[in-house]
Amino acid sequence: MPNKQAITDTQTHAVNLRVRSDIRSLIDRAAKAQGKTRSDFMIDAARRAAEESLLDQTLVRVDPKTYDYFLEVLDQPPSGEGFERLMSAAKPWQD
Repeated sequence: MPNKQAITDTQTHAVNLRVRSDIRSLIDRAAKAQGKTRSDFMIDAARRAAEESLLDQTLVRVDPKTYDYFLEVLDQPPSGEGFERLMSAAKPWQD
C-alpha cells in the first residue's frame, strides 16, 4: 500500500536564494508578463529545468537495427512545407 503521507503531502518548504538586483528585476518583469508571482515563476522555471536535466540523463536502449535506422533518419536533410515555411520566416534577430 502506498505511503499515505507521500500522496497527501502538500506542505511547502522555503528555499532561499541570493541574487543580484538586475537578475531579480529581470525575473520580476518576466513573472509579471506571465501574470505570475516571482515565487510561482521561479518554481515553474526551476521545475522545468530539473525535469529537462533528468530527461537528458535518460538512457534509451535499442537493438542495432533500430539504432541504424535512427541514424539514417537523422542523416536525412530536413524538408517539407513546414520546414520551408520556417526557413523563409523573418528572423527576429535580423533587421
